[in-house]
Amino acid sequence: MGVDVKKLFNEELPAALAKNADDAKTIGAKYQLNVTGEGAWNIDVSATGPACKAGEGEADCTITIAAEDFQKLIENPQANGMQLFFAGKLKVAGNQMLAMKLQKLFSYKA
Repeated sequence: MGVDVKKLFNEELPAALAKNADDAKTIGAKYQLNVTGEGAWNIDVSATGPACKAGEGEADCTITIAAEDFQKLIENPQANGMQLFFAGKLKVAGNQMLAMKLQKLFSYKA
């Protein structure tokens, strides 16, 4: 069974960010994650964060991905991230280098 995307963004990630607040702020960016079929979340890991909330907001890097591809990304971010990107299934707008820092973001545990 895969990851519950809504639970991940609405419960697990906010709790993990709160626990790792100082380290999370070192990422220094705002992300917009749009998971097709699941929803949209705005993640702030800049000096004003950390925060993760449903909806859309200001972002330095916007990522759009289908729910089934997001499952693959969470399972193995390093191997599947580039593969999905080059297949056109992981779309990145804004600062593409920030997309590389997402792996750190999802490595936090509550």
